[in-house]
Amino acid sequence: MKFKKRTHTCGELREINIGQTVTLNGWVDSRRDLGGVIFIDLRDRYGITQIVFEPNYNSKAHEEAKDLRNEWVLSVTGKVRRRPEGTENPNLETGLIDVMIDEVTVLNKAQTPPFPIEDKIETSEEIRLKYRYLDLRRRPMQKNLILRHKMYQIVRKYFDENNFLEIETPFLMKSTPEGARDFLVPSRLHKGHFYALPQSPQTYKQILMVAGFDRYFQIVKCFRDEDLRADRQYEFTQIDVEMSFVDEEDIFNMVEGLMKRLYKEALGVDIQTPFPRLSYRDAIEFYGSDKPDLRFDLKMVNLNSVFAQSEFRLFADAVKKGGIVSGLNAKGCGNYTRNQIDVLTDFVKRLGSGGLIWIRVTENGLESPTLKFFSEKEQTELREKMNAETGDLILIQAGEWKKALSIMGSLRLEMAKRMNLIKDNSEPKILWVTDFPLFEYSEEEKRLVAMHHPFTSPKDEDIDLMSTDPLKVKAKAYDLVLNGNEIAGGSIRINTPEIQSKMFEALGISKEEAEEKFGFLLNAFKYGAPPHGGIAFGFDRMVMLFAGENSIRDVIAFPKTSNGISLMDNAPSPVNPEQLKELHIKIV
Repeated sequence: MKFKKRTHTCGELREINIGQTVTLNGWVDSRRDLGGVIFIDLRDRYGITQIVFEPNYNSKAHEEAKDLRNEWVLSVTGKVRRRPEGTENPNLETGLIDVMIDEVTVLNKAQTPPFPIEDKIETSEEIRLKYRYLDLRRRPMQKNLILRHKMYQIVRKYFDENNFLEIETPFLMKSTPEGARDFLVPSRLHKGHFYALPQSPQTYKQILMVAGFDRYFQIVKCFRDEDLRADRQYEFTQIDVEMSFVDEEDIFNMVEGLMKRLYKEALGVDIQTPFPRLSYRDAIEFYGSDKPDLRFDLKMVNLNSVFAQSEFRLFADAVKKGGIVSGLNAKGCGNYTRNQIDVLTDFVKRLGSGGLIWIRVTENGLESPTLKFFSEKEQTELREKMNAETGDLILIQAGEWKKALSIMGSLRLEMAKRMNLIKDNSEPKILWVTDFPLFEYSEEEKRLVAMHHPFTSPKDEDIDLMSTDPLKVKAKAYDLVLNGNEIAGGSIRINTPEIQSKMFEALGISKEEAEEKFGFLLNAFKYGAPPHGGIAFGFDRMVMLFAGENSIRDVIAFPKTSNGISLMDNAPSPVNPEQLKELHIKIV
């Protein structure tokens, strides 16, 4: 088909173009027939331009326009004019002009779409994903993907300016399951053997440090066979970074420079650096989370000193067993009804709590069913410790340290919503969470597991504890948190075979198993591995937050559903038996 190619995009024409003859290519966004004059909004990814078919201007073009419908693909040629006074559209960048059409060519017709191509639609996500090629025509989706592209370019430019090399690592690698499940790829040539898709380029980037490439980065696809949710997919994109001859401060400085650049160039926002830092223990104790949302205050308070000798057994036992009594002051919520408090109680019970202690602060003092168990001294100290005033509502959880604080952290977020503490225009709150434990105990596996990964370095002063008291060992690990979301995590790495062997021993990984899974890395360490460390950003999640979306599926062109299905092309799907035979696979 021959057609006139565009001279301008649909978002380009301005007053300076008045009088010019132009050609536009695009889709019919909307069509209006007003008294014989046909107005069409022509759309491409750059914007919308109003085009006009008038019988007195060009009767042939006007006649052809009578058949045009939404989403038809057109090439039109005409003359730019100023819109008649009173018809300007301030919502469009092209709103001061329109184009009087002399010639129209239909490049393709279209069926009626299953949902309107509009900014706001009431259509299920399943339908949107099934017809993703139509969903991606919508302006919000296009803005998100344009923002994603822009952030890609900023990241690449920043690291290039700082002497990093972008080096690709393999997609077909050795399976080293330690954490989430691998996606396995059977080998056709090596019967009974499998590759794994990378959960992370971790081992490869450490080997690059051994090889002397002291500054590496990569924007890379990674894969994890785990349950999906709003901010997780089977395949996801990481900004992967590694540096040699560095400590934590060097990583922090490099990352803060990147974040400052991203906010400025992608969103036009200035952010302050350096970012505040919070130890893992303080994050859990004050906010009930290792990814605290600091856009609002509502800090939790350790009440152990108040109730250590309490006659209220729940509190006293919690303190005695090394647990915690944690309080939260919901300012101005003392007027909550018993029904509202019961809703909060049910909320914490669903999280595994036995109940919720609540205390109203009134003009006549404290008011609660549990108050009879508190001494006058405890009531006075409680009020002082909680900075409680008339009209406040004190909420308390007690129990095992991590569990009680985790429940309290969820309650903190719930109260922030109820108290409307998180504003849409809140400035971004970014912080580092540091000093993570190196290990945690897995009740499911009945063994120690690495809190980050098995290549994370312990704090120098804690190395001896790896053999004697591993749960007390702190790691040279750090997470970057944005508005209550972990967007990056990293660590200084182990770079000696001796400490790496201690790590595997603590994790219950035998020398034989370590050699089988990680022998190539351990061998590399024998040839002079420099001190090194790095970080990996969850790029999809970061774009989601920058775009103000609630799901990463809205910032990925072709995402999977929460069940891991691609509705547009029906993946996963059965394959030909011959293909299975070639791969030495039998379905049972």
